[in-house]
Order: sequence, then structure tokens, then C-alpha cells
Amino acid sequence: MADNIEPVVYNEDSIKSLDWREHIRLRPGMYIGKLGDGSAADDGIYILVKEVVDNSLDEHMMGYGKVIDIKVTDARVEVRDYGRGIPLGKVIDCVSKINTGGKYDSGAFQKSVGLNGVGTKAVNALSHYFRVQSVREGKTKVAEFEKGILSKEFPDTTSNEKNGTFICFVPDDTIFKNYHFIPEYLDNLIWNYAYLNSGLTINFNNKKYYSEKGLYDLLKSKTNEDELRYPIIHLKGKDIELSLTHSNQYGEEYYSFVNGQNTTQGGTHLAAFREAYVRTVREFYKKDFDAADIRQSIVAAVAIRVQEPVFESQTKTKLGSQNVGHDGPTVRSFIYDFIKKELDDYLHKHADVADALQKRILQSERERKDIAGIKKLANDRAKKANLHNKKLRDCRFHLVDTKETDKRFETTLFITEGDSASGSITKSRNVETQAVFSLRGKPLNCFGMTKKVVYENEEFNLMQHALDIEDGLEGLRYNKIVIATDADVDGMHIRLLMMTFFLQFFPDLVRNGHVYILETPLFRVRNKKETIYCYSDEERQRAIAKLGTKPEITRFKGLGEISPDEFGEFIGDNIKLEPIILQKETPIQKLLDYYMGKNTPARQNFIIDNLRIEKDIVDEVVGV
Repeated sequence: MADNIEPVVYNEDSIKSLDWREHIRLRPGMYIGKLGDGSAADDGIYILVKEVVDNSLDEHMMGYGKVIDIKVTDARVEVRDYGRGIPLGKVIDCVSKINTGGKYDSGAFQKSVGLNGVGTKAVNALSHYFRVQSVREGKTKVAEFEKGILSKEFPDTTSNEKNGTFICFVPDDTIFKNYHFIPEYLDNLIWNYAYLNSGLTINFNNKKYYSEKGLYDLLKSKTNEDELRYPIIHLKGKDIELSLTHSNQYGEEYYSFVNGQNTTQGGTHLAAFREAYVRTVREFYKKDFDAADIRQSIVAAVAIRVQEPVFESQTKTKLGSQNVGHDGPTVRSFIYDFIKKELDDYLHKHADVADALQKRILQSERERKDIAGIKKLANDRAKKANLHNKKLRDCRFHLVDTKETDKRFETTLFITEGDSASGSITKSRNVETQAVFSLRGKPLNCFGMTKKVVYENEEFNLMQHALDIEDGLEGLRYNKIVIATDADVDGMHIRLLMMTFFLQFFPDLVRNGHVYILETPLFRVRNKKETIYCYSDEERQRAIAKLGTKPEITRFKGLGEISPDEFGEFIGDNIKLEPIILQKETPIQKLLDYYMGKNTPARQNFIIDNLRIEKDIVDEVVGV
């Protein structure tokens, strides 16, 4: 042992035993994935909501309860179902004893979402306040907890309420720091529950969510009829349902589900669907089309139900099951057999759809061959550029051979303009997980262009390779792509140009919640004792009032004016990100037409009506 290294004491006192609650609070990522602050759809606070609703959904799937009431405010979540209710003698155990639940009896919950008895215990342990009430056959039981510890147990009483379970919780803000619920994420979550459970009514914050046609309704809400090449195909069988169509956009768009759970990372069922779809189309047309041409521009949703599903993580975002049931077929053969019969029959009965699909495939084939030559040259240039590419300052996660795969979800790429801004971010970033890509001036406005421009334009080509998204999102190197530009006219223009690039050629990046805008402070208000950073003029006014005396006020006109030391405050634990969320009623093509197409009176009026008169604010600051 080296002389300068002190020996580490390792004895009986080194061995620690944690109870279930302590372990969940110490290692929350093992139970709910990443924590986050609510700016991403898969952040922990949404997983807490899902864990509770999933239990109510299981009751509905078993035939008990057709209504679920959900209410979410700034910090409080309430879920009430009308199922059978937890057996009163086990109410406390079911929410506070690990590996306790009714789903170990596969006869009672054959095709449930959660089977490991962890979900609501994790919610309880990670909540500042947690309340559970069960109503069962005229009696009710209530218990309250604080951070997983029982604080109040009420005696059983009689009740006139309908059977069911009511759970209320407030996430612990010492774990979920600065958290906030984004309504669009909750709206999407609740709609998915409705689409996957035809006949179920969900009342969420006084709004009714209900679907009659399941995945057909889902795809209809995600697409615009004017952009579809043929009407939505909707096929349904025992334990399987799918809907699909083709649009004019680039990429492949999938929504996959298992037992009512949105598997955002796919899994064996989505891989089986993509393979089965290609095989069926080839066999129908009796032609060996390239798989990429068959799937180009597809929009599809697939949902299956399997017995005791195996997921690759507690958050259930990727299916790992190989078989549908203990004695059933493989997921691969089950999906292929269904698609082979049902889709083949559909195409034979609908010649117009078959013709439109073939035209879409042939168009993709022509486009692929058109860029084949320039694509090879561009890829060669990108490989050479990577040897001395100063545009990308990569993070250490990608520069070393690491086995910490979970850290991939913490990786971020900042896209910034100018040497000074990129220099400040580079100096203040977390080199383990944060990378920086520097733009050279304003990027090209690629609206209305074909994907050929991605390979012809050096900057777009290098960015595509930095992200590793040429062949889809499977290889995406960064979980968050953050556009970091100045909060001025030029910076806003660059944001628009970058958003146009992503929406035009890689819309899945936006749909899957990977693209964000970095919010940086507009003002610094300080006196000798305190410094306050302000993100709006309203915050500036409050800061002035708080400091009392005449403070020093700095207006940041560009990211380059913020020192690296200060920048560390804004891209570390206190980072403020605004997610780019596509409204389901706003089709991408119409969005791009409006903002990036030819000038129209409507757009001119929009600019005039929403113009921010910054000069008045600056004048006021100077005069203070």
C-alpha cells in the first residue's frame, strides 16, 4: 500500500441495514427512474402519478369500476377509483410493506401492469404527505403517512361512499427539488389511459377523458388528416390492437403499450411489430423492398397484453418479455401471426389503401437512392471532421468506455452560438455528462427542403453525427438537446431555425421530449450582501423591492456576457429548461408553414401583436 494512502476501516460498524423506506429515499432512481423537476415527461413526479393510477387501472381491467377521478394541483395529487377497494385489514401493509400486494396471485391479476409490490410504497416513501382510504362494503379505513412513516391510523368506520380506493399525496420537495407539473404531460398521460381502455371514463381536473375506438382515436389525435397518405388502419384481436398509417414526414413514429403501460423505449413487442410489418408488406407485394423504405413515414400504435410482463426497469418503459404467457407463443410469433393475417386481409379488401401504401414506399425508395452518393461522401467527411472537430466538446461519458448505462439519461448537449457563449458553457459545464456544440453563425433555413440538405450542409451533417440520429433514435447519444441562444432577436431567430431543422427531419426528437430551450437570466440584481438573478422584468421588480436599497442592476444582453463562474449556477442543479411540447392539435407541417413559410398577413399580425418592446425595459433599468 502506498504510504500516502490511509487504510479504510472496514469492520462490523461498516455494515448498514436500511429498512424499505430508507432504501427508497436513499436510492429513488432504482424505483422511479430519474428524479428531475417535472420538465421532462419521464421525470419522477409523473412516475409517482402513474404508479397510483396503474393500480386503479388494474381494478378496471378486472371488471371493477368504470370511472377514475384524478385531480392534480401545483403540489398535490388525488386519485379515486371505484373498484373493490383494498381489504381493510391490509390497507396499511399495501402501502408501507415492500413486496406486499394482491398481484402475486396471477389468477386475480393475470395481465396486470405492476407485479412486484413496490409502486405505491415508493410513492409513500417519496411523499411529504400520503393518505390512503379504502371503502369496502359499507366500511372505510384511513391512514396517513409522512415520508413513509405512519403518522395517523384511524379506526374503521361505516361509510355510505361507493367501494374503491382514494389516495392523496404531496411529493417531498427535499427530493424533488423545485418540481412543477406540466399540464401537457399529464394530459398526454391521461389520454393514453383512455385510449387503451375503451369504455373507461377518467375525470381529470374537471375534464372528461373517454375513447370509444381505442388506438384508432389515439392515432387520429396524433395526426392530421390532410397529411396522411391513406386512412388509418385499425386492427383488433384478443390481447392485441394496432393502428397505422403513413404521412409525408420523415422518420418513424411509434406509440407502444403493454398491459396499458406506455413503453416509451419500446421493447420486444415493438421490435416484433416493426419486423412483422416489413415481412407482411414484402409478402403482399411479392417484392423485396428495403425495410427502411417500407417503414419510412409510418405512424403506428401497438398494444398487447401479456401474462406477468417482464420490464427492463421498475419504471416499465421497455418490455423484456419473450413470451406472451407461461405456455403461450413468443411475443414475436404472436404479433407476426396477427399482422400476417389481419393486415394482409385488409390490404386485399382495400385496393386503394394498398395502392397508396405502395406509392409511399416507392417514393421513399427514390429519395433514398437520390441521396445515396452524397450521403457516403458526407459520412466520410464527418468521420474525418471528428478527428479535429472543435464544434463538439463531448462529455466524458462518451469519451471513455463506461458501463454506467443509466448515466446516458443524464447526458445533455448544449447547442450554442458564438465562441464566447460556447466558451463560457464549456468552462462551467459538468464534463461528465454535458457536451457543447458550437454553431457558426445562423444555420440554414431548411424549411421545405428534402433530407438531401442534411448531408450537403456541413453543420447539419456534423450535428446529425454528433447526435447519432441518422438511422433513428435508437442510437441517440444525449437524452436532452438544449438550444442555448441569446435572449435577443438574433437568438430567437436561431432557435426558430434549429427547431425547423429538428421538426423537418427528426420530429421524433421533439415528440419524445428530447429538445429544450435553456432559460438564462435577463438581469442580475445585487447589493453587498445578496445577489438575485431574474428571468423576467417582474422578477427584477420583486428583487429590487426585496433588497430595499438602490441595488446594482445588470442587464445580460447575451450569453457571452455571463462569466463561467456565474454560468455554473444556470446549467447545474438550478438549471431552468423549457421543454418543446407539440400540441396534438398543431400538425408539424402547418406549424412550419406558419412560422417559416412565405410571409402572410396572419403571421405579420401575430408578430405585431406579440412584439416585446424591450427598449422600454432597458430604458427603465438605465434610469434606476
